[in-house]
Amino acid sequence: MKKLSIFLLLSIALSVNAKIELLDRIAIIVEDGVVMESQIISAFDDLEKGYKNQNIQMPPKDILMNQVMEKLIIDELQLQLADRAGIKISDSELNQTFTRLASNNQMSLEDFILFIENNGDSYEEVREQMRKEMRIQRIQRGRVNSNIDITENEFEAFMATNETLSALDPELLVRQILVKELLTANKIVNLINENVDFSELAKEYSISSNASEGGLLSWRKAIDMPDLFEKALEGKSIGYVSEPLESGSGFHILKLEDKRGDYVKFEDQWHSRHILMIPSTIRDNQETEKQINNIRQEIIDGQDFAMLASEFSEDPGSAQQGGDLGWIGLGVFAPEFEKVMLDTQIGSISEVFETEFGFHFLEVLGKRNHELTEKLIQDRAYGILYARKFDEELENTLRSMRAEAFVEFKDLD
Repeated sequence: MKKLSIFLLLSIALSVNAKIELLDRIAIIVEDGVVMESQIISAFDDLEKGYKNQNIQMPPKDILMNQVMEKLIIDELQLQLADRAGIKISDSELNQTFTRLASNNQMSLEDFILFIENNGDSYEEVREQMRKEMRIQRIQRGRVNSNIDITENEFEAFMATNETLSALDPELLVRQILVKELLTANKIVNLINENVDFSELAKEYSISSNASEGGLLSWRKAIDMPDLFEKALEGKSIGYVSEPLESGSGFHILKLEDKRGDYVKFEDQWHSRHILMIPSTIRDNQETEKQINNIRQEIIDGQDFAMLASEFSEDPGSAQQGGDLGWIGLGVFAPEFEKVMLDTQIGSISEVFETEFGFHFLEVLGKRNHELTEKLIQDRAYGILYARKFDEELENTLRSMRAEAFVEFKDLD
C-alpha cells in the first residue's frame, strides 16, 4: 500500500503546474541511504521524455513509476557498495570520458556541452550522473567478473554455431582446380610448389565450369561452401594451397586468394632481439653506456648474440631467451626503440641508444605482414559470449541484492 500511496502522490506532483514548488522529501529508505522524492520525479520525467522523443508508446504510469523506483533502489544499493569499497571517479577521469563522448559524436567538448544544455539539461548535473554511473559500473565489474567462467568447450561450441560463423567469419575468395585422376592432381600440386601460376594451371587442367576464369569462385563465407572446402580452409591464411581433396566429382585443389570482412586485418611485424643495461647508483650512465658498447663490439667481432644476452642483458623478460623479443607489431615498445628498429636493416646490429628503461642495442632478424583475422574473430566471439554471461550474472546479482536489502517506502501523505 505504501508503494501505491507514493505513486499517487508523485503522480499529483508530476501534474502540478511548475509554478508550485514542493519541498523535497525522503521517499524511500534503502539500507543506510535514501531515495528522495525529487530523484523519482526527475527520473520519471527523463524516462517519459525518452519515450516521447523516440515516438514509442509509454506503458501505464503506475508500471513506469514502479520501474523508476526499483531502478533507483538498485542504484542506491550499488552506490553504497561503491562507498564502502572506496571507489571514486576523479574529475580528470570524468573529463576524459566526456572528451571521448564528444569525439565519438564528432564534436569538440565545447560543442558537446552546448548540445547537452540546448537539450534542456544541466551539464553539471549530467556530469554528476555520469560519475554515479561510472562508479556503479566499477562495482558491477568487481562483483560479477569473478563469477564468470567460460570453459574451453563452451567457447569452442559457441564458435561452431551458425550464428557466430555467419556474424564473424570473413568472406573468402577461392580458386579451385578440379581433375578426375589423383595422379594429375599430384602433378599439379608439384607445379604449384614450383611457383607455376595457379590460375594458368586451372585454365589448362581443370574440368570445372569456371576453368576459363582461372578457377575463380565467387566471394562467400566458409559456412556457405561445401563441407569439404570449409574444413580444408578453416584457419588458413591468404595464399594457402590445399592438398588434393577427393569428392564424388573428382579431386579438388583449392587456393585461398583473399579475405574480406570487419575482422580481416594484417599487421607489419618485426622479429628482433636486444640487450639492455640499466644505469644504477653503482654504475652511472657513462659507465653503463661504455660497457654495453663493449658488448656490442664483441658481437660484431663474432661472439654469439644470444649467449651474451643471456649473460649480460638486464631485461628480465627476454634475457633468458637470448634477448629474443619474438614477432611484435608497432605500438608495443618505447618510441625510441621502435624508431631504431625501423631504421635497422634485417641482419644488422644497431648502434647503442637510450630509452626510459636504459641503454640498448638490437638486431632485426626479420619482418613480415602477419594476418590477425583469426585472433580478432576469437577475441570478438569471446567478448560476445562474455557479455551474455555478464548480463545473466549481473541480473542474478542485482536480484539477490534487492531481495536481501532493507527497503522502506515512506508515507508521503
